[in-house]
Amino acid sequence: MLLLISVVAIALIVSSSTETALAGNYRASTGVYYAALSGLEETRARLLSKNPDAFKTTNTSNFLPSGTALNMGDTYYLINPVGGEAITPWDSASTYPDNQFGSEFGTSGFPSPTSPSPTALSVWNRNPLQALGLPGPLYKWVRINAVSEKSLGIDVDADNLAEATTPLYFGGGHFSNSQSAGPQVLELTSFAILPNGSQKLLQYLVTNTPINFPVPPTSLPALTLAGSVAHGVAFNPPNGSTYYVSGVDLTTVPSCTAGPSVPAIGVLNSSDVTPVINGIPGSPPGVRLNYTGSGSAPNVVDVGGAFGSLQTPSQFETLVKSIIQNADVIYPPGPTTYPLPTVGGSTLSAQTAGMTSSNPMTIVINGDLDLNGWHNTGYGLLLVTGNLNYDPDASWQGIVMVIGQGTVTGSKGGSGEFDGAFIVAKTRDASGNLLPDPDLGTASIIFAPGMGGVGIRYSSCWIQKAMPTGNYRILSFHEISQ
Repeated sequence: MLLLISVVAIALIVSSSTETALAGNYRASTGVYYAALSGLEETRARLLSKNPDAFKTTNTSNFLPSGTALNMGDTYYLINPVGGEAITPWDSASTYPDNQFGSEFGTSGFPSPTSPSPTALSVWNRNPLQALGLPGPLYKWVRINAVSEKSLGIDVDADNLAEATTPLYFGGGHFSNSQSAGPQVLELTSFAILPNGSQKLLQYLVTNTPINFPVPPTSLPALTLAGSVAHGVAFNPPNGSTYYVSGVDLTTVPSCTAGPSVPAIGVLNSSDVTPVINGIPGSPPGVRLNYTGSGSAPNVVDVGGAFGSLQTPSQFETLVKSIIQNADVIYPPGPTTYPLPTVGGSTLSAQTAGMTSSNPMTIVINGDLDLNGWHNTGYGLLLVTGNLNYDPDASWQGIVMVIGQGTVTGSKGGSGEFDGAFIVAKTRDASGNLLPDPDLGTASIIFAPGMGGVGIRYSSCWIQKAMPTGNYRILSFHEISQ
């Protein structure tokens, strides 16, 4: 009996030890998994420009080239050292080497990461968290890089050729080799290791998600005057022979291919076509030929069918709110107040420091914007809720939206232009009350006859670059076996 009891006791002890070991292994596996996942999530969050810890804010030395597609083979690392340890993943002889890169991209002609690679510190290695001495997740590094058909093993254009050096982009429902299809696809690879030696490699494919724009942005007319049958629109452009409204796609963005032509001027109902054409000066001869696009000049088209759910004041207001939620700059901050304040060019410059062609911004002006004397070029999406007074010495590349009071004026001389798309819609009365559906108010562009400027040139590439984005969407997630 004693022998039998001893055997049972020993079996129970062995079983308990096994259970303890299994629990320990599960705990270690779970811990290192979430450590690697935290690295992926921090990186995904900091790719977003509106994050206060965004890479473009915390790393002014161009850790990631803002607004520019990453080249195949280039690598960027977010590192999370503990104590004084050196983390250099591109060095195969280092403590935590990135050997995965070579196995994934070696056949594409990139056998190893960029040496040395640009790096950024984790938020756990930056103040205020660093000063608090809080223990952070135990991931060591996260790599950020571009992907191609070759690296992913997919043939996105069905040409039976695995492109190795052309980055992939995401067109809403599919990958593409063309930059004009949508934002770039980025690969994030996170490596974590625990003190007991447990390791984990996790990987995301991500892309930034444009806001929900009811109309395909790259099919917008060069100029859209959004009105209703009840109130119509008003269009009085300059009478100079150098002023154009062109729907022929302008190619001024590197590595971006022009698309098909669009209407020079779009209206939301057929009754506005003739008044807009009549508003274009008939003299000097040939001025109306400057309004070119997808049809014969003057190219004014009813695009109401293409605008779908963007027809009424409340529908435009939904779009405005979405832009405000994803804006880089809102000035004056807070809700719009009436009477509307007037914002000058000097204030616009102060609020948009850092705005460049490679760093376009989404800017909301809660009031009237007076650009007289502003001899600069803006980049991105500009939303004005009041009147836009234009100085033709100014230029803008991207999307300009005057939605709210829906009026545009100008009288100066100059040689500036708008490249991208321009939208005007009146959704509110003079007191700021939203107009009742379904009728929009009278959208108007009234320029002095002798005003200068080159006009409005459609550019699908600048529209694409200017579109504000929400967050970085996860396209795929998997664990890499080691």
